[in-house]
Amino acid sequence: MQRSVSLLWEPCADGARLLRLFGESPCAVVPDTAGGLPVTEIGPYCFSSRREPEGGQRETPAGAEPSDHPVCGEFVQEVVLPDSVRAIHNGVFYNCRALRRLTVGPGVESLGSDLFTNCRALRTFALRAAPEEATGLKKMLAAVSAGIEVEFEGGAAPARLYYPEYSEYLDENTPAHIFNHSIEGVGYRYRQCFDQGVLTFAEYDAAFAMADAEESPEGLCRVALDRLCAPVHLNEEARGRYGAYLAAHADAALAVVLVDRDPTALQALAGVLDAPARRQAALACGQAQWSEGAALLLAGVGNRKGKKTYDFDDL
Repeated sequence: MQRSVSLLWEPCADGARLLRLFGESPCAVVPDTAGGLPVTEIGPYCFSSRREPEGGQRETPAGAEPSDHPVCGEFVQEVVLPDSVRAIHNGVFYNCRALRRLTVGPGVESLGSDLFTNCRALRTFALRAAPEEATGLKKMLAAVSAGIEVEFEGGAAPARLYYPEYSEYLDENTPAHIFNHSIEGVGYRYRQCFDQGVLTFAEYDAAFAMADAEESPEGLCRVALDRLCAPVHLNEEARGRYGAYLAAHADAALAVVLVDRDPTALQALAGVLDAPARRQAALACGQAQWSEGAALLLAGVGNRKGKKTYDFDDL
């Protein structure tokens, strides 16, 4: 079945600038080229319904059917940008309240302002890059102060990390009219763990030791679960720290797992719980109508040799 998609675009310095995408799916995949040129820029308010684009040329890619339905505003749920994109201009996703996932290549260099204003459903940045590769992730994270998941889809071992939320405030010191800039939350510290665009896992893991007093158990449990689920460049000291925290906050960790219904995260949690805690977690999964999770725990996921395993009769 052919997909329905059309482009509104204009030439720019090093390729084509996408002004608007048209299609029938809320999960949009931007084509690599427009007018035979690589798509290197996403124009201002491209996926936002706040402003209509002016000018440009219409095109329907080969093999596709034309569409007049704009992929913008609250219609948008997921967007996949090609590796050729280098610049994302102002307000591209402004008021895209249903946007939950954005996938980009490693080459994003320039980001405008108000990119994700009112994108309250945004949960994941996915990068087609190896965890050791330089990317535009630091700039992307700076545009989002809410908690957000990051997935590296390339490389021999894909990585998954959680960045907690943070808040910035400007407090006026009257009558001198001096503004004091204050930051609350560990999310800002986590967002600084980069060296020339490359994520530094050692710094990211070290931030956990200083985060307990500032961050909620939910946020730290997400950090710990993601690192244990995808332990790229995770040393034994950090692994032990994450495991100990999850074991000490088992209820909060299980609450996070139940929200996502993530079997991989449940296995990571089961691996740090003792037998009684696993049994309680299985009971909670059953009460939450997650039979798969209860079965994983009752099958002895993460059990040590010689420990009793449970079955459904135990519940």
